[in-house]
Amino acid sequence: MNGTSSSQEAAAEVDAEKGDESALCRIVICGDARSNRMRMAHATCTVVGVSGNQFSNEVSLELLGAFELTCGRSNVHAPLGAQRLLAFLSLSPDGVHRSAAAEQLWPDLPCHRAAANLRSALCQARRACCVTLIDCVGQRLRLSPVVQVDVLSTRESAHQIVDKLAPPSADSEMLINEFTRELLPGWPDEWLRLERERWKQVRLYALEGLAQRLLSVHRYLPALQAALAAAAIDPIRESAHRIVIEIHLSEGNVASAVRCYQHYEVYLRRELGVGPSAQMTDLLQGLRSPGHARP
Repeated sequence: MNGTSSSQEAAAEVDAEKGDESALCRIVICGDARSNRMRMAHATCTVVGVSGNQFSNEVSLELLGAFELTCGRSNVHAPLGAQRLLAFLSLSPDGVHRSAAAEQLWPDLPCHRAAANLRSALCQARRACCVTLIDCVGQRLRLSPVVQVDVLSTRESAHQIVDKLAPPSADSEMLINEFTRELLPGWPDEWLRLERERWKQVRLYALEGLAQRLLSVHRYLPALQAALAAAAIDPIRESAHRIVIEIHLSEGNVASAVRCYQHYEVYLRRELGVGPSAQMTDLLQGLRSPGHARP
């Protein structure tokens, strides 16, 4: 029995190297059918390490900043093809058809070459970690639920802030740092363009929402840090600058508020040839004389 099982597993490895897509799902199992079913059913529920520690093989994937894959407490090296596939699937939680994944990841290659690259990336992802990272269900690929993705959890925190479902966090500095991190900076992939814009808008709204809520409880320093972080991400966006002015006014720093207004007004006229909105100028109503010269 053991000899037959080993030969079947070896044959599956060879098939995978040749590009047999069905082998990519077969090579993760060995032994008789009954034990295989038990293993696969157990794997969908929890991850158990060799030592019996339930979370020793917990897998996390970081996409904010440099790509980093960890299993337990150890960094996992994954070839570039596997990195790109894991990143792509992590931002598509509902799963993706194989052909769509191949087309998005290798748009400049013919279909057969892109499909071959996808098969290679799947093999690389399987070999990278002792835990199954990618689920293959028919022609669909999906990131395994055991993989925790930082951008997804941070995005959920952002939505809670925007929807006012969570009180102002005591650890606001950590949240601000998370929201200021870029999504896979330096990666030239075209499919990331829309995802980066999506992440940009989510974190802008989250930082502004966090700043306003911190301001409402008179936590001026973290509120100012959050508003300035939003202004740094998108300097043209007026709402972040308005919050900065509101914070200065709440603290009684009228001169600082006026200076922020002037700097933003100069920037807008230089870049776009327009001035701040009436909503922003109303914040300083009565603080500047009608004859005050524009900078």
